[in-house]
Amino acid sequence: MGWELRREMRRSNTVTGNLITTTIRSPRSKDAFASFGLGKSLLRAISEAGFQTPRPIQAKAIPEALTGRDVLGLAQTGTGKTAAFALPILERLIATRGRNPRALILAPTRELAIQIHREIELLAKFTQIRAITVFGGVAAGPQIKNLRRRPDIVIACPGRLLDLMGSGDAHLDGVQVVVLDEADHMLDMGFLPDIKRILAKLPPRRQNLLFSATMPREIRSLANGLLHDPHTVELATAMPLETIEHALYPVDQNRKSALLRRLLAADDFKSAIVFLRTKHRAKRLAQELDRAGHRAIALQGNMSQGQRQRAMDGFRDGTFDVLVATDIAARGIDVAKVSHVINFDVPGTPEAYTHRIGRTGRAECSGKAYTFVTHEDFPAIKAIEKKLKMEIPRIRRRADEKELEADTQAGSLDRRNNTGGPRTSKGSGRPWKGRSGGAAKGRSSGAAKGRSSGSARRGPTSGSASGTRTPSKNNRKRRRMGPKA
Repeated sequence: MGWELRREMRRSNTVTGNLITTTIRSPRSKDAFASFGLGKSLLRAISEAGFQTPRPIQAKAIPEALTGRDVLGLAQTGTGKTAAFALPILERLIATRGRNPRALILAPTRELAIQIHREIELLAKFTQIRAITVFGGVAAGPQIKNLRRRPDIVIACPGRLLDLMGSGDAHLDGVQVVVLDEADHMLDMGFLPDIKRILAKLPPRRQNLLFSATMPREIRSLANGLLHDPHTVELATAMPLETIEHALYPVDQNRKSALLRRLLAADDFKSAIVFLRTKHRAKRLAQELDRAGHRAIALQGNMSQGQRQRAMDGFRDGTFDVLVATDIAARGIDVAKVSHVINFDVPGTPEAYTHRIGRTGRAECSGKAYTFVTHEDFPAIKAIEKKLKMEIPRIRRRADEKELEADTQAGSLDRRNNTGGPRTSKGSGRPWKGRSGGAAKGRSSGAAKGRSSGSARRGPTSGSASGTRTPSKNNRKRRRMGPKA
């Protein structure tokens, strides 16, 4: 191809089946990216963005992508995958002509599509290359208008793109290169039919680039069917980033909120993403943290695109320092210097754990990944540790059990009073014994025999001494009405 770069690089190749691992000795200087043969306009944007040395995924993927070869890039999230495919695409589009759009990038979520678009705009700042986004959740009119202007690059989610292809508003017969980002998610059984329908409409002669944080063996076989003699770059996909400190916190379910508040009050806290399984619980927890004085916001599937974008923008610019999210947002969050990722609920798969914790420790910065674990969660933890080939440290804080119980009781009272005022309720705790809710057999949760009143209760508890606690509502009613006849 006429646009291929003529360059000499010292490298060693190891070929094992379809796996080709290339080790490139990249110069460590501000001109490192120039060794790839990138044009002046891109080098100027790279310099202005503050990039100096190519990240490992970039050093190993960019040279092969520039030759027009298919690439499968497997690396942890936060390692620079977007630039690894964006720079070769931009270099190709600058050097060639054709019918636009000439590049199609498919992403699983709206947040990820927006993030890719933002980075491409940064790198294409001094070029004439134009990129647009196409995704659902917003009006299609502006996107149709942008497509009619024939942009160079379309960054899309499959559902809305298929709709616009069906209506005749999206024409992809000029596409020269296609990217599937977060390929493991894109090639999941739920996405594969949509992907195949889109790929069937593309020109057969094209370059295919797949990048992902994880790639299970069965998904890898699907990817191999889409790629032609791919160059594979694999950077320890099963292992967590070395810049992340991992820890497990065994805790009863009803004490999770109190533990979370204590971690967010620590001196090393700057900003955090808290992950839950369901969108309703994420919304409630964000409201609870907001009442407690934290600048918290939820990010979940019931929000409109405008609400989601305002939440992300507010988290990025520091308006909010706690983002409470569900897994739907995990793949699209790219915020620098997140100090903590907290798994309020244990992720369902080892791959989900990898994606969640990848929101911290990005760009070679340090971060902390904490997971709250109840007794029922330990089988899932064992599966995660087996996949990561490491044992995650357990943090037990027995000396703080009573204080944590007091925080739990205070948080309960605050929720009932709908206030985030000072916590004054006191109570005693029981050592964690692996039972969900922390309740002893035969007693309601948190109730101890003979304990004096001071926390809210729903009614009398077996084993309690008469006159030692606040009467229940039914008892007060009986006293007013007198004894039964």
